[in-house]
Amino acid sequence: MLIWVIYDIQKDKCRNNVIRKCKNAGLYRVQKSVFLGEVEENKFDELKLELETLINKDKDSVYVFPMSRSELKKAGLLGQAFDKELVTDEIISKFF
Repeated sequence: MLIWVIYDIQKDKCRNNVIRKCKNAGLYRVQKSVFLGEVEENKFDELKLELETLINKDKDSVYVFPMSRSELKKAGLLGQAFDKELVTDEIISKFF
């Protein structure tokens, strides 16, 4: 299952924990506050629950949602779709 994780987190420590969790789940950082990648379907809910325990629900926001590969290919990606400093061309080509 292809998923996006998008977040706005105030505190550095909390943000770093979310970043670590996303990377450990095998997601690729495509922008400073956006991860994209594949997870097993049964890991989707588990990741959401784990991220929920890391954030301040009154101040932070995290969006975790699935997207099919065909939907991703239809998406309008304008300009520099991925920050070249955060991901490699190999990772970009994996998704397109």
